[in-house]
Amino acid sequence: MADADFPKIRPANAVLPALESASATDIPGRLRAAADLISGRIVFTTSFGIEDQLIAHHISSERLPIDVVTLDTGRLFPSTYNLWQETEERYGVRIRAFYPDAHAVAAMVADQGINGFYYSKDARLSCCHVRKVEPLNRALAGASGWITGLRADQSQQRSAVSFADLDAERGLVKIAPLFDRSRDDVAAECAELGVPINELHAKGYLSIGCEPCTRALQPGEPERAGRWWWETDNARECGLHVGADGKLVRSVAA
Repeated sequence: MADADFPKIRPANAVLPALESASATDIPGRLRAAADLISGRIVFTTSFGIEDQLIAHHISSERLPIDVVTLDTGRLFPSTYNLWQETEERYGVRIRAFYPDAHAVAAMVADQGINGFYYSKDARLSCCHVRKVEPLNRALAGASGWITGLRADQSQQRSAVSFADLDAERGLVKIAPLFDRSRDDVAAECAELGVPINELHAKGYLSIGCEPCTRALQPGEPERAGRWWWETDNARECGLHVGADGKLVRSVAA
């Protein structure tokens, strides 16, 4: 896909029609379309889940001009850190980490305890904000595009996810190249390409976040039931993809 086919377009909301009209259905083609169409810095945030590993594989294999970063909350599984190392060595890259502010973490722990997030949803959201949302804001500062591993069938909360949308709060284009893929689709492509994945996926951890906030699924449970399992509502998000109203951030026109 050449630059001549998809000229650079600004501002962010103007690029959406061109992205939506891009005919690519394969993941590399979608990523190339994003790289061709979006002016400025594009950031891919990986949590080293199976979706993100597939996207990272294509970014590295296609040598696309997309920054790959991660949010190291300080409470990830040991297997996630091992996979981080394996991914860097496999693709010959360095994945830049963004960390929570040490003073903010110290103040939060002093206020609610080391595992205070178990006692109220407000405390849990506060922890997610300190460890994830604020570092994400720094990772995306000055970026024009944000690539994520969201899929529409991950949860009811995410059912409206599309390929390209406008994150109006951050003023950038948000791309979900796997939006129409099932988990089985992603797993099959990873197996075919030999993409390294977290060993916990084979142990029932379909969605992997921080260690104290993630458990393996029970038979018949939906994909994200293992995240913040002690909470009773179904809108289990950490705040990375939702606005102040708790709903998925999408453009008004979508």
